[in-house]
Amino acid sequence: MFSDNFRRGEKGGKGRKGSKIASAAADLGWKAFQAVNTLMPESEAITPKWAAEPLLKSYERTAPPLGFPRETDSLCPACVKSVREGVINKSIPLEILMNSHPGEIKAQIVEENGQVVMKKTCPTHGEFVDVMATDPKFLERIESLFYGRDFKAAEDKHVHHHGTSDIKFGRGAVLTVDLTNRCNMMCNPCFMDANQVGYVHEPTFEDTKEILDRAVSFKPRRQIIILFSGGEPTIAPHFLESVAYAKKIGFYRILAATNGIRYAEDIEFCKAAKAAGQHGVYLQFDGTNDEDNKHRGVGNLFDVKLKAIENLALVGIKVTLVTTIVNSWNNSGIGSIVKFAAENIDKVQTIAFQPVSFTGRDEDVSDKDRIAQRYTLSGMTHDLKDQLDGVLEPLRDWFPLSSYSAFTSVMDMLQGADAPWGWSSCNCHPNCGIFTLIVVNKNTNQMTSLFDFFNYEQFMKDVTVITDTARGKKLTMAQLGMAIMRNFDAGKAPEGFPISQILNLFKPSSTNANSDRNDRMTSAGQDTNSDDNWRVLCVEGMWFQDLFNYDFRRTEMCVIPYGTQEGEVSFCAYNTGVGWRQIIEEMHKTASLSEWYKDNGRHAVYAKGHEVPGIAKTRSLSLPVIAKIVSEDLDAVATSPYLVEEDELVGV
Repeated sequence: MFSDNFRRGEKGGKGRKGSKIASAAADLGWKAFQAVNTLMPESEAITPKWAAEPLLKSYERTAPPLGFPRETDSLCPACVKSVREGVINKSIPLEILMNSHPGEIKAQIVEENGQVVMKKTCPTHGEFVDVMATDPKFLERIESLFYGRDFKAAEDKHVHHHGTSDIKFGRGAVLTVDLTNRCNMMCNPCFMDANQVGYVHEPTFEDTKEILDRAVSFKPRRQIIILFSGGEPTIAPHFLESVAYAKKIGFYRILAATNGIRYAEDIEFCKAAKAAGQHGVYLQFDGTNDEDNKHRGVGNLFDVKLKAIENLALVGIKVTLVTTIVNSWNNSGIGSIVKFAAENIDKVQTIAFQPVSFTGRDEDVSDKDRIAQRYTLSGMTHDLKDQLDGVLEPLRDWFPLSSYSAFTSVMDMLQGADAPWGWSSCNCHPNCGIFTLIVVNKNTNQMTSLFDFFNYEQFMKDVTVITDTARGKKLTMAQLGMAIMRNFDAGKAPEGFPISQILNLFKPSSTNANSDRNDRMTSAGQDTNSDDNWRVLCVEGMWFQDLFNYDFRRTEMCVIPYGTQEGEVSFCAYNTGVGWRQIIEEMHKTASLSEWYKDNGRHAVYAKGHEVPGIAKTRSLSLPVIAKIVSEDLDAVATSPYLVEEDELVGV
């Protein structure tokens, strides 16, 4: 593997000095190569099996209207609810949603009083105003870095037939499938109003298989990741079977969005989930103390989270902490969550912060509470700067999730024309999501922004040159290696952070399904390798829409749609907007709540301060070091033949 070979050579160059020499040499090599490369005609883009057309060049990608002021299509928060209710009670035909524009109004996105706001006026219900960004310069920068939209979505009427709610670009990164609307908690907020809609919606295993089969049946075939959700997916009777089936038909990574109770209660369940093919969890995690978690209504919820993380780490299931941020509730503690993750970097690889969306149980929020509790991505970046003592700079360290799609394009090209699947692509609207990367010393917990010493903006430009000129696999690999190294500034990097670790971070993934970024940054001989001190923590911000800030330009680019019995629906169109969740669940409900309880008994629901039994009280914010369970089944390498092999970097 190239990066390990380079690591050995780097030691002879005396650490930082060797990294500086390597970076300078890569810069010279890059410039010499491009002096010729950019003067030659571009090669034709390949047409892979998973796509209906050739891979897109950067200049062929389109973009929605960006910047401000601008106009977009939105919804009246009052009109749309009456339309939804009419469809559910059958006083309004479903076809209205397919063929008309019920509840839709124009909205203006403008800078006003030092903020970016959405303003819209309904002829019946008057004006609505909500905040989009508390820092206009931040939003301007994020939108300026948008990489461009993916392929147009397939014209498959069995999948996309939801009128103006349709996804129009790409297939996205993650397919979300709800296994049940039942839950063993009663949270506020809850964007899907679990347990309180009066009925159970729980697709059968055959229903679930049909949804998954349909998802892999048409092009572009990009959704290599699946997220089982709910309700609480782990209480669905066929959760493990669904995980195994998703793995069987080719999904590369299988995740579960969970409150963690089941994983905390039962290590054997964790083992079974791992053996079935589960790769990771999106773990609800509101803070690093009891106070930040008490609004969920579970007496020992923080202890549940710690135990869940411990058990998941034991079996090798990756953990992403998912935090709903409500202004004045828990935004003062988001820095402590980052510190917690850094202290447990071998168990937690990602944090997904999610500013509150007033949907589901919170859809009828009062104007007073909405204004007080509204939280934005730009506000999050400033809070993190303050709480992490300036480790992260809002105007330097944050990028739209879509910017990583430049690297995705390289992966698509390297996989070649015979690849049956495209790489996961996050070409969402820049208002939807942002990310940053933090370098963590796993021994000292020291945190440094990766983008303090790695020029990511220039790297994305370099990668674009690579994909646009399309020089074939070997030359692409060579250029990629040079682009990575030349944008590394050894003088600004933390002491002891070698250039080889940047190569490990950005090199193509292997066929090992467990090959996440921190797996790649772990050397084969880590017990004796003094350089193996570094890991990377990804911090994301995902801002889902509600009726007050709804923008159809965002939903048509959704990268995490729901797979349902009625096709694939944008995340935000499903959970808010016209409310496809309520409509589809009503169409396919399993039973009334009373009928369900009569036939199946009442499942446990932890609320009103009740504790989950059997979870010991702990107060350590740093989990114990845990050795992986040695099991032939759990350690077996799952391979996907279409992914790039690690050893193909040899000779770069």
